[in-house]
This record gives sequence, C-alpha cells and structure tokens, in this order.
Amino acid sequence: MVKQIEVLGLGAGDLEQLPVGVYKKLKQTNRLFLRTKEHPVVSELENEGLTYVSFDAVYEKHDRFDAVYEEIAQTLLKEAQTESIIYAVPGHPLVAERTVQLLLEYGPKEGIQITIGGGQSFLDAIFAALKIDPVEGFQLLDGTDISASKLQLGQHIFISQVYDQFIASEVKLTLMEKLPDDYEVYIVTAAGSSQESVEKVALYELDRNVSLNNLTSVYVPPVKDEQILLKDFTKLREIIAILRGPNGCPWDKEQTHESLKRYLIEETYEVIDAIDREDIDHLVEELGDVLLQVMLHAQIGEDDGYFSIDDVIEGLSEKMIRRHPHVFGNQTADNAEQVVQNWQEIKQQEKGELSPASLLEGVSKSQPNLLRAYELQKKAAKVGFDWKEITPALDKVKEELDEFVSELNGTEEGLLLAKKEFGDLLFAFVNVARFLKIHPEEALFETNEKFIRRFQYVEARVKESGRSFEEHTLEQLDMYWDEAKEKGL
Repeated sequence: MVKQIEVLGLGAGDLEQLPVGVYKKLKQTNRLFLRTKEHPVVSELENEGLTYVSFDAVYEKHDRFDAVYEEIAQTLLKEAQTESIIYAVPGHPLVAERTVQLLLEYGPKEGIQITIGGGQSFLDAIFAALKIDPVEGFQLLDGTDISASKLQLGQHIFISQVYDQFIASEVKLTLMEKLPDDYEVYIVTAAGSSQESVEKVALYELDRNVSLNNLTSVYVPPVKDEQILLKDFTKLREIIAILRGPNGCPWDKEQTHESLKRYLIEETYEVIDAIDREDIDHLVEELGDVLLQVMLHAQIGEDDGYFSIDDVIEGLSEKMIRRHPHVFGNQTADNAEQVVQNWQEIKQQEKGELSPASLLEGVSKSQPNLLRAYELQKKAAKVGFDWKEITPALDKVKEELDEFVSELNGTEEGLLLAKKEFGDLLFAFVNVARFLKIHPEEALFETNEKFIRRFQYVEARVKESGRSFEEHTLEQLDMYWDEAKEKGL
C-alpha cells in the first residue's frame, strides 16, 4: 500500500476560482483535512455536503505558531499511516505554508509520499489588485515570523498570514522599527474574489478597527524617502562608497588605513567617555563614529580590491558562532569564567597547533601602557607566573617605592634610574589592582574626573575672591580643595 498525503490549494478566493480538478478531489475524498475551515471555498462546499476535519482548534492549544504547525504535520503523518489522505490549505501549497514544508521534510523519513496538487497563489491576485509588476522586485514575509532585520525597504513587501489582531499588532510594531508611524500601508483581503478588499491605512492603525481574516495580507510600498532609508545598513554603505568615489569628498578619498588609525583610537575613547557619563544620546552618536571608521576601512579595502564589509561581517559571524559552542553547538558553559576559558582554548586552536614564540604574544603595543601592563600580567598569570595572594604584591609596591625614593638624589644619573623605578612602581600597582579586580585604566579615569571636578571648584572659588591664582597661597588653594572634598565632588 502506498502511503500518501496529497496537498491541495484552495486558492486565494471563492469557489469560482477553484480549478475543476481540485474541486473534484475535494468532493470525492472521504478523508479530507483542512488547516483551517475559515475560507470562502469551504463555506460554499459545505452547502454541497463537504465533510472534513479542520485543525482550527489546534491554534487555540499553543502559544507559538511553530508548535501549531508541528502538531498539524505530525497528526497528518499519523493519519496517513493507515490510508492516503488529502490535506487542503489556503492559496497554493508551496507559498507561505509552513505545514507543507514540514510534511515534505518528515514524510520521506516515514515512508509517506507527499504530492502537491493545484491551487492559485494569492500573489497573482494581489499583484493584480494592487496593479504591481513583480519584476520590480518584491519580498514575501510570514506575518507569524517576521523581524525588522528581514525587511528590504526598497522593494515591494507582502506580509502574509496576518489573520488576527494579535499578528497585525506584531507586524505593526516590527515595521515601526524601520518606518514612521504614519507610513501608508495596504490591507488586502480575499484578493481576486468577489469579496476583494484593498484598504489604505496609516501604519499605526494596522491593528485598529480593521477586518482581518485568513485571507488577509499587508502590502508595504517601496520606500522612496531618503530620510527613512537612513536606518538601512545598505544606505550607509552607499553613502560611504559615494564619499570615497570619483565625485566624493577630497578628505575621504585621501584616507588610508594608516592615516585613519588615530581617529579610531580617539572615537573609541569618546565611546568610553559617553558610557562613563551615562549619556545615552552621546553614546549613540559616538558608536556611530566608531562604525564610520569601520566602514571607511572596509571601503578602502574594497577600493583596493582586497576585502569588503561583507568579508568583515562574514569573518565576524563565523568567529562568533565558532567561539560560542555553548550557544550554537552542543557544549555547555555554566558561568562567564568558563566562557572565557573556552574562548581562549578555541582561539588557540584557530591559531594552529604550533605554540607561539611567546605567551605574551597578542598584547598590542598600540594600547595605552597602563592597559598593556594589565594585559601582560593577565597572560603571565594564566600559566601560574603570579602570586597566590595579595600580600606579596603589596610588599612589591613598597619595595619599588623605596627603590624609587632612593634614586631621587638630584643627579642626572639618579633621575634616569628614578624613571625606571617609577615604571616598576606603576607596574607593581597594576598588579595589586588586578588582584582586587580593579581595572587600572577605569580607576585612573575616575581619579582624573574627580581631579577635574575639584580643580574646577577651586577655579570658581578663586574667581569669587576677585584675586588671581598667583595671589593665593598654596594653603588657601588647599582650603578650597578641602571644601570641594566636603561637598562630595
């Protein structure tokens, strides 16, 4: 016995549009299953005595559509084990029908043949209703599984399966991530049938007082407004290419990887400053400036024929997946420390089996030296070159301080030696900070900011006095400083 599920499409409209062959099969079978009975063809065939089993109740059982589709597919496969069945869906079986895709995937594994019958796709009817030529480029999305990252705003966008207010609300919120609230969209219902309806609404009204059913789709016209497209990554890429192009900006065209180095450093510190000041608006701006540097480097690479931003993104995506096997693979990581350990092990494997010339490789000389000292000590500590407790680290600070002071004898040679000892003293202090999980760069930043606040207070008090700094004694200035401390500055 051949085990078979024949999938038929009910089309996009009413009974008049249904192919004769599909009509006959629906009428003749005694084992008919419907994904939903909410379709004009079904209501008309009921008057002719059509009998069927529908899965509408399954939608009420689950909170997620993937669970609904999974149950429908598994039920159909079970029913087909004893006798061939017909499964009918709205539209065409191969257009926006997740259950059919699941059957095509599971059926062969269970020895069940899945055949696809006729059925008119709703797309043809929608193109006709909206008078759109698909050659202009279009995108078909599932309203039950939509995300802003999928939207191609420069194309015609059709969103299917918007059959209730909840889905309409989700679609609306997703579109609002990219489009203005008042952007005009179209609600298309029963396209191609005698009940065809095309209604234009503002985006924010998509889920308000609108009739939605199983034959409802949303049409989003291509965006022509350049201001709206500014949120699109492709638009940013286009802007950078123009700036570097023949008719672009003279400054941008002159830049090289080498010339841009200092700007990347400066913009990175601007980001850190915005974070420290908890200034979200400024953070958005400064992250954009860092992204600009990345885009410029990528465009230079593309202009020179070596790489593009696509290569940068591909490399990063591959790395993130590869180095997070606890997320994208079958490994586990119970805490952040385990994640870091796994990351380092994977990183070492990527570099090859050969050991590096030094365990300290990878600490860039371009880093500020306070940061560099911190990273060097971390690498050495990983192989056990470290004290087990903080007391010896504190003793080392005292030792280096004594050696530094002993060289301050006023001679030229003493000053040269003092410089070396001063470096040793800073390095020892960094070690203490590491033991206490204090990041030395962050700690020094906070101290710098505190100094600025207190000194600015001193400046204000000097100005209030009507006298210059030179007319104040150090003791008087110290008094202003102590006032600033008392005020918590």
